[in-house]
Amino acid sequence: MRILIVIALGVLLSACTGTVTPDTSSSEGVTCVDPRPQVCTMEYNPVCVVLSDGSSKLYSSPCNACADDAVKNYLPGACLVEKQIRSKW
Repeated sequence: MRILIVIALGVLLSACTGTVTPDTSSSEGVTCVDPRPQVCTMEYNPVCVVLSDGSSKLYSSPCNACADDAVKNYLPGACLVEKQIRSKW
């Protein structure tokens, strides 16, 4: 019984190590690829995304950005408008 539990735990933990490799070939930033992430860690690594309607939005991390189906691609760092607003404070 213990061996079965250890094997099951090993299988579950190995499923947590999968990573999504972004497509960096786009000239407009990093393109989100399928399959999209379903669970992301709580990290702060801001990215500026381009949504499917052409607008931009700030996300806390690349994983959170690509988890949203409306996101086409992203650039590292805050959006330009966001940076301009913060510099005025």
